[in-house]
Amino acid sequence: MNVEEKASGYLDANEDKLIDLAKDIWEHPELGLQETRSSKLLADELEKAGFSINRGVDQMPTAFVASWGEGKPIIGILGEYDALPGLSQKVSATREPIEEGAPGHGCGHNLLGVGSLGAALAVKEAMEKDKIKGTIRYYGCPAEETMIGKIFMAKAGGFDDLDAALTWHPFYANTVWWCSLLAMNSFKVNFHGIAAHAAAVPEAGRSALDGVQLMDVGVNYLREHIVEKARIHCVITNGGEAPNVVPPFAQVWYYVRAPRREQVDEIYSRMLDITQGAALMTGTTFEIDFLSGAYDVLPNDRLGELLLEKLKKVGPPKFTDEEKDFAKRLQATLPPDAIENTLRSYGLTREEVGDPLCEKIVEPFDKGKVLPASTDVGDVSHITPTAQITTCCQALGTPAHSWQNTASVGSSIGFKGMMLAAKALALAALDLETKPDILKVARDEFEKKTGGKKYVSPLPEGIIPH
Repeated sequence: MNVEEKASGYLDANEDKLIDLAKDIWEHPELGLQETRSSKLLADELEKAGFSINRGVDQMPTAFVASWGEGKPIIGILGEYDALPGLSQKVSATREPIEEGAPGHGCGHNLLGVGSLGAALAVKEAMEKDKIKGTIRYYGCPAEETMIGKIFMAKAGGFDDLDAALTWHPFYANTVWWCSLLAMNSFKVNFHGIAAHAAAVPEAGRSALDGVQLMDVGVNYLREHIVEKARIHCVITNGGEAPNVVPPFAQVWYYVRAPRREQVDEIYSRMLDITQGAALMTGTTFEIDFLSGAYDVLPNDRLGELLLEKLKKVGPPKFTDEEKDFAKRLQATLPPDAIENTLRSYGLTREEVGDPLCEKIVEPFDKGKVLPASTDVGDVSHITPTAQITTCCQALGTPAHSWQNTASVGSSIGFKGMMLAAKALALAALDLETKPDILKVARDEFEKKTGGKKYVSPLPEGIIPH
């Protein structure tokens, strides 16, 4: 039995245990930086398997790093386990929250964390049996949805000694995610004014809400003068308490996204100028609460080729008639154009990807594209060669962050996709541990794409995760 067969055999033998873990995390969804149960479940499994565990890293109680082995190469596998607010849902094709208003795993991170865990455990098993030198490392990354975990780990140097990083995400197609994603900043602006009776003595007041509204007017005008693929979106989280009180405090929360990190920096700088102008116009003051800032994703072609090879070696999941029927019933709850819009975004046909579930390995279709979303995997990709795959865990057309997604990733559909991801990641990591020529090509490509420029965290000094 060769090293790949040992890793795959380990995952086959432990499939039920991994599914039980994914179910447990799905049944107990926890928001970012609150994933106490989920992170402990994963860290405890790694500790039982002989990994050394560093818990509560980088000011985040639910972040951890688990390592096994010694020396180079050091290969990292990234895991996530945070849920989303308001997406509680049973494994049902009708909208049935388990608990109204409660969180749910609408992005499949219950699968992501456990699939990566399975890969790390399988690599350790194979390396130990074949006495392979090197280190396998699992990163327990909290709060991906709010762009916190990996970004603070990166700022602290947690990925600096990695030779490569691998990860995955639940999705529809079984393929390599070869696109980039948008860099971003997340920040709140707190305006402070002076309270007064809005009818009797409005001249005595200075409205913080006016500051927020004028800032947003200025930002709307800014949109005409930024790169086409940039995005600015916001919510007013506090606009005052009552109409007859001039608001002494108001807050607006912005996301700024663009294809490259330097573009975000430029737009953010101009938004700060707008903030100052709004404060001057309204006689208010302001402060910036900077929450997070992420890099764009830098795909590594050599690692992508390796992952595609391993996906093909493992082969796609095979779904039962019952699973396909459940997927079709979920599709029936989607907007009429959801499937066609999804296919159009892929640039593929139903025949090329399958419907309602993907039972083939799809050739990458997003190379050179920029997906209009963001992930903290981007920061890792600017520190070390990084690549990621997606596997079929949902019905064609299912939007991320939806109750339909929550239902799917809590079902056997999601678990089958998770096991494919675990096997493909494990086999790729083993090649990286044993074939230095692959790592050299990946590293040379990384150095060429970055121009040798070192990663600089976008986070300001003194910031803490929140």
